[in-house]
Amino acid sequence: MAIGPVQLIVLGFAHPRFRGEIIAELERLRQSDTVRVIDSLAVYKDKNGDLEVEHLSNLSRDEAVELGSKIGALIGLGIEGEEGMEAGAAVGAEAGAEGLGMFDHEAAWDVLADLPDDSAAALILLEHHWAVPLRDAVMRAGGFRVDDGFISPLDLVAIGLHTAEEARELHALEMTAGTRGK
Repeated sequence: MAIGPVQLIVLGFAHPRFRGEIIAELERLRQSDTVRVIDSLAVYKDKNGDLEVEHLSNLSRDEAVELGSKIGALIGLGIEGEEGMEAGAAVGAEAGAEGLGMFDHEAAWDVLADLPDDSAAALILLEHHWAVPLRDAVMRAGGFRVDDGFISPLDLVAIGLHTAEEARELHALEMTAGTRGK
């Protein structure tokens, strides 16, 4: 089975108040065949920088251990104990034997270092089903992905896609999200 473009999204939460809204929206996107969640983790970093990781899935614990954490493999986080590390090492060795490498040190992204102490993050590995026909058309035309990224709403003001007022309001909402409901 061909897999569509895959993206790792890291969402930070100063004081999480999960009410099922995020999962419901991801399920809606899955139902419409827009995206598929390949893997997801919740990471809690205490004020001392110690991590607690929860694998978010509808898989049983045995299935999750068997499949391993795709996000954990991408970012170098062994969350499934010795079995998970062994499974990840086997996959990495197999990829290396085929001439495929994971991240090199220059391209490495230390997601967990970016997470502030005393906060949480949701790490979601998404497959973008909607983008498969576009990707395939680009490849047939001889094209390839050079880079990608989300553009900040504040940067959209400069090109006229947001007004300064809209950007300030959105920025204020983003900055106060962790302090509401205290």
